[in-house]
Amino acid sequence: MRCTVSSESIEIEVAYAKPDEQVILSVKGEKGMTVEQAIKRSKIIERFPEIDLDTVKVGIFGKAAKKDTELSAGDRVEIYRALIADPKEARKKRAAEGKQLKKGGGATDDKAAGDKAGEGE
Repeated sequence: MRCTVSSESIEIEVAYAKPDEQVILSVKGEKGMTVEQAIKRSKIIERFPEIDLDTVKVGIFGKAAKKDTELSAGDRVEIYRALIADPKEARKKRAAEGKQLKKGGGATDDKAAGDKAGEGE
């Protein structure tokens, strides 16, 4: 006796962003399709040859995922670029330069902040 599994079709998205361009491609496949299969099927690597499928980090809706993770209908596969600078090293560099982060992420110069505080005196 042979057991057959119906080939249920799902649709997902594959997303990749560069500093100057963002692409989200719709991909149709079978239930059980993996992250890696979706990336290959999207042909996004042809458009962005810098994507190295062997080393690239990926996720589903902002959460890290392995390339063999099975997808569900409506999932968005995200292909992540390498960081330009290590966040820890960037913080150390700012600290060494005497800069401090304001709430909200903007950098402020302590000296300039002190000058402004004393302006109304």
